[in-house]
Amino acid sequence: MPYLKLHLQYFAADEKTEKATPKKREDTRKKGQVPKSQDVNTGFLLIMVFGGLYLFGGQIQEAMMAMYEKSFTEYIHWNVSEEHVFTLFLELTIEMAKALAPIMGVAMVAGIASNLLQVGIMFTGEPLKFDLKKMDPIKGAKKIFSARALVELVKSLLKITMISVITYAIIWVNKGQMMMTSQKSVEAALAFFARITILMGLASGLALLLLSVLDYLYQRYDHEKNIRMSKKDLKDEHKNMEGDPLIKSKIKEKQRQMSASRMMNEVPGADVVITNPTHYAIAIKYDEAKSDAPFVVAKGVDFVAQKIKEVAKANDIIMVENRPLARALYQHSEMDQPIDEQFYKAVAEVLAYVYRLEKKV
Repeated sequence: MPYLKLHLQYFAADEKTEKATPKKREDTRKKGQVPKSQDVNTGFLLIMVFGGLYLFGGQIQEAMMAMYEKSFTEYIHWNVSEEHVFTLFLELTIEMAKALAPIMGVAMVAGIASNLLQVGIMFTGEPLKFDLKKMDPIKGAKKIFSARALVELVKSLLKITMISVITYAIIWVNKGQMMMTSQKSVEAALAFFARITILMGLASGLALLLLSVLDYLYQRYDHEKNIRMSKKDLKDEHKNMEGDPLIKSKIKEKQRQMSASRMMNEVPGADVVITNPTHYAIAIKYDEAKSDAPFVVAKGVDFVAQKIKEVAKANDIIMVENRPLARALYQHSEMDQPIDEQFYKAVAEVLAYVYRLEKKV
């Protein structure tokens, strides 16, 4: 039974039940693992591109007509040669680029904006690194039959259904005008089909954008689920952030040694050392230029107290035994800080006694 209980505790500690820490979130973000819906990009791109076609369609039509006219008024009379063919393709490519530049610019802005809205500014090359684990057929099979794959299948079917219904509805509503295009001019017929195409594109983009809200919420949920941490992970992370306890203890010991060494260097400049007499030692100095009140330059108990007294004796610093005052000063005073107001009278009496002794000497 004890073994079984220990075994269950081990698995409980390793279960991913805790929310990810800020450090874990930052680490996963550096790896390119962020909640993101591709449908947001697609929907936003469709709306912006078809909106751009609606705004710049007239300019594109004029540019295309100009190329068409020039082809049948100028290019048709050219001799077929290497130079003429090169010039023809170069000029047509430049004119085509000019005509489509606004749409391409809108598409680029839409792609960048939709990604910024979801993940913000992020640069990482981690997803591009070659990883043999990605080629593991067992993991690949698990992904195919996973809950995420099922969600993606349902989402794809829903998108196809929505776009099909929207497209069919628009065509059905405009079927009468569509049947009458044979009676219209070529320009009017093209304008009608262009208008219908833009309408279908905008409606499909809006539908995808609405669907992408649900998809983004699911992606966030799935991302949070995947980056959950176990209690063991939290302890390991805390240990890594805090450092090895052995190293920490060595650092603290080194800091104590440095502090003690600095204190010992200050003792020779003290005016008096107040002792317990065996357990406590507090070195006091009064310097009007530095502070209006006396301040502590060194303090310690036991071994450190003995060292303070040894340094004081070696430098002819007067030591005064006052057990209550020594204990109180140690507990309520800080290094290089003025003593508390409640000790002014007692310390003043000690300093006055020291100054009288020094005058006698």
